[in-house]
Amino acid sequence: MPKKSMGIHHITAIVGDPQENVDFYAGVLGLHLVKKTVNFDDPETYHLYFGDETAKPGTIITFFPWGNAYKGKIGDGQVGVTTYAVPVGALAFWEERLEKFNVPFSKETRFKEQYLAFDDPHGLHLELVERQEGESNSWETQGVTKNVAIKGFGGATLYTANAEKTAELLETVMGLERVEEEDDLLRFRAASEIGNMIDVKLSPVGVGQMGVGTVHHIAWRAQDDADQMDWKERIETYGLGVTPVQDRQYFNAIYFREYGDILFEIATDPPGFAIDESPDSLGENLMLPEQYVQHRKNIQRLLPPIQVRNLDE
Repeated sequence: MPKKSMGIHHITAIVGDPQENVDFYAGVLGLHLVKKTVNFDDPETYHLYFGDETAKPGTIITFFPWGNAYKGKIGDGQVGVTTYAVPVGALAFWEERLEKFNVPFSKETRFKEQYLAFDDPHGLHLELVERQEGESNSWETQGVTKNVAIKGFGGATLYTANAEKTAELLETVMGLERVEEEDDLLRFRAASEIGNMIDVKLSPVGVGQMGVGTVHHIAWRAQDDADQMDWKERIETYGLGVTPVQDRQYFNAIYFREYGDILFEIATDPPGFAIDESPDSLGENLMLPEQYVQHRKNIQRLLPPIQVRNLDE
């Protein structure tokens, strides 16, 4: 049987002020701040993770917030748009909520689906779409109840410097199903019910520049370490260089840059985000990789304080 990707594991982006980041994703969008930790390579910078109640793969968006970093440019070689799936009938709620928090949005239609398109405070392109498939998110907060809460990723739109090769990789190597083509987009579907719809923009938009307001990489799911090694061999056979396995505390990761210049990661589903915190207290404390534990006091002194705030108060 051909090998098939289960779809998106997580998406990682670069943003600005960390409190603005928390206010928007936890406050406005109602996501669960499931992990506060630090950048492995820059421990004076947060690495923040948001997802559903239990931080399942396919729901996690992660951020490196650099308050004084330069502004990036969304373009070829990046995820151009990150899509979130909400329950059927929930878009009216989200229209009202975005209006309430003065978030400008537009309504767009593609592939017979309606989307609410908007930007986060630092310029990331986001959208919401109603989808029947996918488990409900039981995390309820600040007026966002489970009948309207974001389930996780609906998918992503890839801006690529080589659409033909990016499409070839998705279909022939990663096993996504080519669904249909509409206007300037080619749609693929992964095997999971969440994080599964990937649109490839067929025409170039101009070279992207990494910085605040851009996606750093998109990560795809591996069932476990053995499955990850199978993917590594498959991608190397295709002709792309793949990094050695990197221990990211909550998953193991390998990275490669595909021919359209987008940085891809393949991340293992286990061990998950409850290995250093109980499921009931995810995101409440600053959790540090082992090599930084002895420097906790100094790291905490340098990191700006953040908190999940009730924006209605």
